[in-house]
Order: sequence, then C-alpha cells, then structure tokens
Amino acid sequence: MTIETPHWFTSSYSNNGGACVQVAVNLTATRGIVPVRDTKSPDGPTLNFLTGAFTSFVTGIKEGAS
Repeated sequence: MTIETPHWFTSSYSNNGGACVQVAVNLTATRGIVPVRDTKSPDGPTLNFLTGAFTSFVTGIKEGAS
C-alpha cells in the first residue's frame, strides 16, 4: 500500500510578510481533497477541503465575492 503525502506549495502571490497558507493539490484526483495549512506552523493542524468546495472558494475570491 502506498501512502500519499501532500506536496505543499505556497502561491507566488504570497509575499505579505508571512501570513500565508500552503495547499497541496496532488491529492485531488485520488482522495478528492485539497489540504491547506499555515506556513508559520507546518507541523500544526491541516484543513482538508473537498475539491469542489475549494474550487468554489477560489472562484469566489477571483470574482471578488465577500
């Protein structure tokens, strides 16, 4: 059995003094989730969003939803 681990990345837009999040999109196809964590606390908790929910969130941000 292969255990998949998140491949974390930080957006190139995240140059705001450390208030960033990291996401791992490599688990969307196999697990249907997008893990998210705080860059300041990489060993801290991880939020796992369903792929559709994360996509809706990002789309809303791009469209200026509040």
